[in-house]
Amino acid sequence: MSTWQRLLKIRQDRGAGYFILIDPDKVEGGNLADFVRSATEASVDGFLVGGSLILSDGFDERIREIKQNTSLPVMIFPGSLFQISSSADAILFLVLISGRNPDHLIGNQVVAAPIIKKMQLEAISTGYMLIGTGKMTSAEFMSNTKPIPAHKPDIAVAHAIAAETIGMKLLYLDAGSGADGTIPETMIAAIARHCSLPIAIGGGIRTPEEAARKVAAGASFIVTGTIHEEQAHRELMREIVDAVHKQSHVRS
Repeated sequence: MSTWQRLLKIRQDRGAGYFILIDPDKVEGGNLADFVRSATEASVDGFLVGGSLILSDGFDERIREIKQNTSLPVMIFPGSLFQISSSADAILFLVLISGRNPDHLIGNQVVAAPIIKKMQLEAISTGYMLIGTGKMTSAEFMSNTKPIPAHKPDIAVAHAIAAETIGMKLLYLDAGSGADGTIPETMIAAIARHCSLPIAIGGGIRTPEEAARKVAAGASFIVTGTIHEEQAHRELMREIVDAVHKQSHVRS
């Protein structure tokens, strides 16, 4: 079974999934294995690995360490061309459809695609949208693009329909690491009404209640990262897992 098929099965069986985003720069090496085992025991649905900047060496080694401590899907969420590893289960092949920077629409993809193919690394075509909810985030600064305003769901819907028409598999709406706000439920619901692609939501989600609201609005996958960098305890992960899975059953 491919990683993409595993994700669809998670959505089918649980209604929605919950992924932990690990920035290799923000998890100390000695704590990584314990953190991954704790998250796995808390019944999260998988891991994303990446960041806007990777200043430490050993990206591939970190991927392998994560894989050694979990049987869950481990997917690369690349912040640059340097974040590719054959040790991962898959890579989100991101196209920054919310921006107009050609490097992130086709330039980096042309460079990365042959490398990914040679590695035989599964690529999941993902329409990536930055949503502006307040302060400038690292993703916005590094990509040199403007986010879609959070109060403009019609613009987000048009981009989502374009991604679906092009043939992408997944939408990823991101408020950015450490965002002041989260993706509005009105925007999620509007996209879900007009587009059949699974929707992943990341950025600024800090409580089980916030995660549940996103799922109720139409999100298929919830992603959190910063809260676990700040307070990496199993109980919070378990609470968000329960909220995501319970709310998805309520929605269905």
